[in-house]
Amino acid sequence: MLEELSITGLGVIEEAQARFHPGFTVLTGETGAGKTMIVTSLHLLSGARADATRVRTGSAKAIVEGRFRLANAEGVQKDPVVADILDSTGAELDDDDTVIAVRSVSADGRSRAHLGGRSVPVGVMGQLTTAVLAIHGQNDQLRLLRPEHQRAALDTFGGSKAASALEAYRKARTAWVDILDELDARRANYRELAQEADRLRFGIDEITAVDPLPGEDEELTATIRRLSDLESIRGAADQAHHIVAGDSGSSVIEGLGSVRTLLEGAADDTLRGLVPRVSEALTVITDVGAELTAFTSSLPADADELDKLLARQAELKSLVRKYAPDVDGVIDWRHKAQARLAEIEDPRASIEELESAAATALEKVEVAAAKLHTLRVKAASSMADKVSKELKGLAMGDSALAVSVSPEPASPEDRLAITVDGTRAHAGADGADKVEFALVAHPGATPLPIAKSASGGELSRVMLALEVVLAAPTSGSVMVFDEVDAGVGGRAAVEIGKRLSRLARAHQVIVVTHLPQVAAFADNHLVIGKSKKGALVTSSVRTLDRDERVAELARMLAGLGESDTGRAHAEELLATAEAERAAH
Repeated sequence: MLEELSITGLGVIEEAQARFHPGFTVLTGETGAGKTMIVTSLHLLSGARADATRVRTGSAKAIVEGRFRLANAEGVQKDPVVADILDSTGAELDDDDTVIAVRSVSADGRSRAHLGGRSVPVGVMGQLTTAVLAIHGQNDQLRLLRPEHQRAALDTFGGSKAASALEAYRKARTAWVDILDELDARRANYRELAQEADRLRFGIDEITAVDPLPGEDEELTATIRRLSDLESIRGAADQAHHIVAGDSGSSVIEGLGSVRTLLEGAADDTLRGLVPRVSEALTVITDVGAELTAFTSSLPADADELDKLLARQAELKSLVRKYAPDVDGVIDWRHKAQARLAEIEDPRASIEELESAAATALEKVEVAAAKLHTLRVKAASSMADKVSKELKGLAMGDSALAVSVSPEPASPEDRLAITVDGTRAHAGADGADKVEFALVAHPGATPLPIAKSASGGELSRVMLALEVVLAAPTSGSVMVFDEVDAGVGGRAAVEIGKRLSRLARAHQVIVVTHLPQVAAFADNHLVIGKSKKGALVTSSVRTLDRDERVAELARMLAGLGESDTGRAHAEELLATAEAERAAH
């Protein structure tokens, strides 16, 4: 519940504080006193868009601070959404299980929000406050005329079964739409995918025909460079081999062998000491000779081998020119192309698989939509009966509410068309049903949509009747009504006061009203007073005792607050309301 509200620099309110209590609290005051600023401040705490024009003239910023009690009498947190927000933001509860929400709006339009002593995004604070605070005003009456809000009201009445059915439908619909989107994309790209597959196959076949090996291009380049000067290379290798290991006695190996023999037979130790080094040199030269022999043997006998290598090099260069900077890149391209081809090789088969999946998903959507439709039809009948009973008590005579549920017609080209109750319907985000509230003026009359048949006062009473019916006995939320009684008076106003008092048994109800018949039924009465300081109007909020309530009700009745007649009328109205509340 809302326990305290503090407002600074907002509209005509320079500074005001108000304490709220359980039950039914009413706010009254003269025109222009600032009653709407109370509702505006609660809208700001609920995350509404900041409006710099609302900042009081001469003030640097407007500040709204609200204290909310978030636990029941046993101190148990009741709303898991609220608990999650407190945990994620680090907001701290006070020792009495209340949390303070603060919203400030500067004159230049900048906005700040704090929750439990922590700075938080405005939207996060709004999530918490709207979880416990519901504001109803004349704009809500206009929203009630919209089909989507009528459908939402019916689903709320349907309770957990309707909520579960709607969630199941939404999941099935999301899966179906995802498949349809993929199917549309595949169909649109069918030709492009087929052409891409042909290009990939051609490239893969061309590379496979050549079958390049990793690093082959570099090896070929080195080999071809060698073979391009085959005769000179062969001559150099032969001549070197002849010098190193030729048959004549002038070969290096023969010479080193002779040197080693001479040194081994010398009588001088210094000369004999050179023998190991000569032996080592002889070993190295022998190895060089063997390598020259192997190299010469590996050279082709003629230039035909070079032609073959040049032809191979040309094949590799053709692949490199088309697919990658080098042969290794060409091989990598083939691997990637093969993987891509596996994905798109048969676009038609892929489309057929998606078509089959779409048909299966459609069946699931239709089953979920049919279940939701059945629950809504059942809830519509019960809801209409209960609201109609409330309307009778709100001085609407024999008027009744009719709630119809029918499949939402699908256009011929609708891609989201399904069959519900034997009818082709559009599968919208919230179901395939069209929900319509209609007012029946009297028994036997033709139901007419409330958008066309209900006056402003009737619309107010229909909305209030809905709130009474939809209110869960244990919900305990804060319900704020901003002149929901507009356009009514007399006995209807008295009945509205009774219904609001009844609603306050399960909720904290805060009402801004201009009707004394409504105000008389309140448990607590706050008045918004105004005074002028020069050109500025300043408003204040105070709680009235019983005697002050009589004076305020007399003023509201006919501006007769100081007359005996006015006070007598007000006293009678208040006493009647008190007796009515006590009886129930």
